[in-house]
Amino acid sequence: MPENKGFFVTGTDTGVGKTVLSALLCFSLRACYWKPIQTGATEGTDRQQLLAWGLPVEDAVDEVYVFNEPVSPHLASQWANVPIRLESIPVPTFRTKPLIVEGAGGVLVPINADKFMTDLAQYVQLPVVVAARSTLGTINHTLMSLLALRTAKLPIRGVVMIGPINKDNQAAIERYGDTAVIGKIPPLPIIDRAGLERTFQQSFDPQAFCL
Repeated sequence: MPENKGFFVTGTDTGVGKTVLSALLCFSLRACYWKPIQTGATEGTDRQQLLAWGLPVEDAVDEVYVFNEPVSPHLASQWANVPIRLESIPVPTFRTKPLIVEGAGGVLVPINADKFMTDLAQYVQLPVVVAARSTLGTINHTLMSLLALRTAKLPIRGVVMIGPINKDNQAAIERYGDTAVIGKIPPLPIIDRAGLERTFQQSFDPQAFCL
């Protein structure tokens, strides 16, 4: 298995902000982006979104599996009659740049009959960063996600909270989840490269992202 430096970005749910976080890390760490399994492609792919935000095309790796339906990978692959096999996913190797890998959906989203997003994280062999909402309900969702990652014996780098700043929810996640909140992404009026890099400088712990 190729040995890359970088992070696997997962989330507590669909639509939590994994792609925004992945873009922020790509821009701030001068990293390459890869989402090996993409669903909902009729609405555009996340790779295309990062390109629109300013990621150079040479830093955006093509997907391995692309499905049009905006559903879980296991279901999208069933409908398309295209089985997802981890062993058929070639992990790209980068010697001079980190690699940011974005998962699909939440931590325990199934990708086939017996594999989950945690298995993809194990397969790419990168430490995990969890994207979590800052708002009501995040404590339960985040703690369950952290538990699933620990059960799978995955290395957790920390949690990034996305949305309005909520110090009470942050404190609860750090205490009960025994995990540091290593970054915060507040509501952004415009999402672009400059704004995401500024957010990293102002609201992230740079030591947590040393490679």
